[in-house]
Amino acid sequence: MATFMPKAGQIERKWYVLDAAGKPVGRVAAQAAILLRGKHKPTFATHVDCGDHVIIINAAQAVLTGNKLEQKTYYHHTGYIGNLKSVTAKTLMAKDPSIVLTKAVKGMIPSTTIGRSAALRLRVYNGAEHNHAAQKPELWER
Repeated sequence: MATFMPKAGQIERKWYVLDAAGKPVGRVAAQAAILLRGKHKPTFATHVDCGDHVIIINAAQAVLTGNKLEQKTYYHHTGYIGNLKSVTAKTLMAKDPSIVLTKAVKGMIPSTTIGRSAALRLRVYNGAEHNHAAQKPELWER
């Protein structure tokens, strides 16, 4: 029996919707990362980008467990000397909750060309509405 090697032209991409309402951010992000990479498929190969498109809705209703809302800090550097900026999860959730989920998912996919192309297939919305009905996304319930 030979090992199956998927090619770029053979990959079928589906669309999935994840509902983040009332769920921990990390659980939703982990499931989204699995779908984006394609690890749920029997034809998964690490060297081929075989993931699906993921739409996360209700990002504003996702919860951070424990004391993460007050204690978790996100950092970014502007590129200038001494300009390391920080923002807490509480202020980021108040400003735009989709950023928190996007950062969580991007931290769970590899920092390679395959990971960057997988991150482009992620869409996060704060409310229950999204504008991808034409793609006929399926609700992921696992």
